[in-house]
Amino acid sequence: MSDFIVAIGLVLAIEGLIFAAFPGAAKRLAANALETPDTSLRIAGVVSALIGVVIVWLVRG
Repeated sequence: MSDFIVAIGLVLAIEGLIFAAFPGAAKRLAANALETPDTSLRIAGVVSALIGVVIVWLVRG
């Protein structure tokens, strides 16, 4: 469970750095996400999740 909490913390830290370093690009990305069809966002989300699981599996394996 502690690994999961650490992973959440890392996600928040990386997101925070992106918003702090590139606020304009972050706004454009959010605006583009609103215009993207739900199906495309779902597919991107599932692919990202699978890649993340594979990376964790390879590293922690």
